[in-house]
Amino acid sequence: MKTVIFDLDGTLVDSVPDIHAAALKVLGEAGLPAITAAQTRSFVGNGAPKLVERVIAATGAGPARQEELLARFMYHYGQDPVSRTVLYPGVLEALEALQAAGYGLAICTNKPEKPARAVADHFGLSPRMAAIVGGDTLPVKKPDPAPLRHAIERSGATSVLYVGDSEIDAATAVAAAQPFALFTEGYRKAPLAEIPHDHGFADYAELPAIAHTVLAARQES
Repeated sequence: MKTVIFDLDGTLVDSVPDIHAAALKVLGEAGLPAITAAQTRSFVGNGAPKLVERVIAATGAGPARQEELLARFMYHYGQDPVSRTVLYPGVLEALEALQAAGYGLAICTNKPEKPARAVADHFGLSPRMAAIVGGDTLPVKKPDPAPLRHAIERSGATSVLYVGDSEIDAATAVAAAQPFALFTEGYRKAPLAEIPHDHGFADYAELPAIAHTVLAARQES
C-alpha cells in the first residue's frame, strides 16, 4: 500500500508544553535551575535521553546525573504526556483526506513508544495508523534509517512519503532513500534551504496534494 509515514513531535503535534512541564518538575525536585520553553523546544528531536542530556548541559547538573534525571523525566512525562499537547491545525482533516484517497498511515518518531502511543490514543490517531514505531522500539533512533524501514515493514507499505519537521527527519529520509515532505512550522533549527526535502508545506491542507504528487506515479512493488 502507498503510505504516508509521519514523525510525531513537531509534525503532527506540538508537545513542547508537556515536555517542558515534565522537565520543570524534574529540575525542581533536583534543586536545579529552570529552563525556558524555548530551550526545551530546541532540545527536542533526538529522543528522551538526548533531551535530558541537553537539559543537564544547560543547567550544569553534570553527566553523572543522566540516569537519575532521565528516570525522573520519564516518570513525570509518563504521568501526563497530553494535557497541554495540541494537534497542529488541519492534521485530522489531512489524515482523513489521505485515507479517503486510499493511502495508508503510520508514525515513526524518536519519542519513546509508550508516550507516543498515549499521545496518538488521546487524539484518536492510533486507529488510523498501521504502525507506530517509537524511539525505543529498536536499539537505534533516527536519523538511523532502521526505524523508518521498520515502520515501512510493519505498516505493509510498498511505497512511502515520509513527513517530518526537522533536520533529523530529513537525514532519516535520505538514509532510507525515501521522499521527504518537510512541515515548516515544527521544531527545525536550520533554515529551510539547508534541510534536504522534496516538498515543504506550512498548511496541512497542502499535504494530500503533495502525497498524490509523490505517490500516485510510484509503482507498487
